[in-house]
Amino acid sequence: MLLHFNAVIPGNNHGTRTKTVFSPFNRDVVGTVTTSGNVDVEKALINAQRLFANRTTWLTVSERIKVLQNLTAMMHARFEELVILAVREGGKPLIDSRVEVSRAIEGVELCVDCLKTQTSGQTPMAINQASEGKLSFSQLEPIGIVVAVSAFNHPLNLIVHQIAPAIASGCPVIVKPAAATPMSCFTFVNMVIESGLPQGWCQCLLTESNEIAEALITDVRVDFFSFIGSAKVGWMLNSKLSPGTRCALEHGGAAPVLVDKSPNLQDLIPKLLKGGFYHAGQVCVSVQRVFVHQSDVQEVADALAKAANSLIVDDPLNEDTEVGPLINTKEVVRVDNWVKDAIAAGAQLICGGEMLSESLYAPTVLVNPPDNCQVSQQEVFGPVVCIYTYDSIEQAIIRANAVPFSFQASIFSDNLDIVLMAYKQLNASAVMVNEHTAFRVDWMPFAGLKESGLGVGGIPHTMKDMQVEKMLVINSKQL
Repeated sequence: MLLHFNAVIPGNNHGTRTKTVFSPFNRDVVGTVTTSGNVDVEKALINAQRLFANRTTWLTVSERIKVLQNLTAMMHARFEELVILAVREGGKPLIDSRVEVSRAIEGVELCVDCLKTQTSGQTPMAINQASEGKLSFSQLEPIGIVVAVSAFNHPLNLIVHQIAPAIASGCPVIVKPAAATPMSCFTFVNMVIESGLPQGWCQCLLTESNEIAEALITDVRVDFFSFIGSAKVGWMLNSKLSPGTRCALEHGGAAPVLVDKSPNLQDLIPKLLKGGFYHAGQVCVSVQRVFVHQSDVQEVADALAKAANSLIVDDPLNEDTEVGPLINTKEVVRVDNWVKDAIAAGAQLICGGEMLSESLYAPTVLVNPPDNCQVSQQEVFGPVVCIYTYDSIEQAIIRANAVPFSFQASIFSDNLDIVLMAYKQLNASAVMVNEHTAFRVDWMPFAGLKESGLGVGGIPHTMKDMQVEKMLVINSKQL
C-alpha cells in the first residue's frame, strides 16, 4: 500500500493536486503528497501568527521538554519504519540510513539537554551613578515564526535540525521539505503532533511551485528563515527576505584534504573512502579535493581506486550496499558530463568514470584535473574524488583556498607544525586532523563561510539563533 500525506495545516481544506515520490534507485512509486497553493500558505501563516501573537498560550519550557521526550520515545519505537522510509525516498543505503535515524533521535534529545542547561545573562549595574539602585537580567524568548526549507540528502536528520530547535525554542514553525524526499518530513511532523505539540505550532506543506514557496519565505510575518540547499537558491532567497527576517543558510562546498608526505595508507584510505563516497558523495562537506605530495600521488591514487572498486554499488535496500543511487537520472548525467569534461581537459582516470545505470554512478577517482574544471571549482555532489599533486604544503594550501566556498577541511599529518600551519592558513570554518572532512557531531558548530552559507548550524547554535534575549531593568531603593 502506497503512503499518502496531506498538508499539515489546521483548518485547511486539502487540495486536489498531488506530488508523486519516486525511488531514486528504480523509479518505483513510493508515495504521494498533496501539494499546497497560495491559499494554503496564507492559512499556515495566519495560524502561526495567531499562536505567536497570543503570549498567554506560549508553551512553557517544561511543556516543550515533555513533547520532545515523547517524540524521542516514539522515534525509538518506530526506528525501522523511519529507516526504510528514508531509504526508499532518498536512496541512502540501509547501513547509513540507520545512522541517520539514530542521529535524528539524538538531535531531539540534544534539544532537551539544551533546554535544561541554557542560561541567559545578567548586565552589571550599580557601577556608576546612573546605574545605582538598578538590577538587570535577561531571559530567552522565541524569536517568532520560523520557516524552514530543507534538502533531499538527509531527509529526516536535516528536518530534525530545523524543526526540533524551533519547537524547543518555543517558535511556531512551517516547514517545506525537498520535493524529492518529503515523506520523512511529513511523518516526523505527524509524530511531533502525536507527541503532544498543540496544533498549529508545527505545520508542514509541499508547495505547488517555487514561486509559492518564495512567497511563503519572503512574507513579512516570517521572523526566521532556515535554509539547507544549493548556494544559488539560498543566496537568491536571502536577497528577497523581508526587513527584519533573520536567516541561516547551509549550502555546500568543494572540501579540501591535505595529505602530508609519506602518509600511513592504512589510516588514510578508509577515511578518504568514507568521506568521499558516503551517500554517493551527496554530502555538503564530502571529500572532493585531495592534495598529495608528488612522491606519493600514484600510491595514494592506486590505493584509493582499489578500495573504491571494492565498494558494493547497488539497491540501497540491500543490507550489503555501500553506495546507492544519486537522487535522479539528471544528476547522474551531470556528474558523468563533469567527469568526461575533466578527462578531456587532461585529468587521469584511475577508476570509475561511468554510469552503471540510470541511477548509479561508479565511484570515481581522478588525478590532476585542471584547476578550471567544474570538478575542481564546483561542488560535485556525486561519487567523485579528485587528487592533485603538490610540491610544497604551502602551495597546496593556496590551491585549496582558491574556490568560492569555505566549509570544512582536513589535514592528514603527524607533524604538529604542519597541522597548525594548515589550521591557521586554510580558509575553512573547521579543520579536521587525521579525519575526513565530513566528520560531524550535532552539538558542534557547523558553518559554511563565503558562498557556503550564513550563520552557524548545530543544535545548540540553531536554538540560539531562534531565541532572543529580553532584558529586564529594575529600579529599587533596596538595591
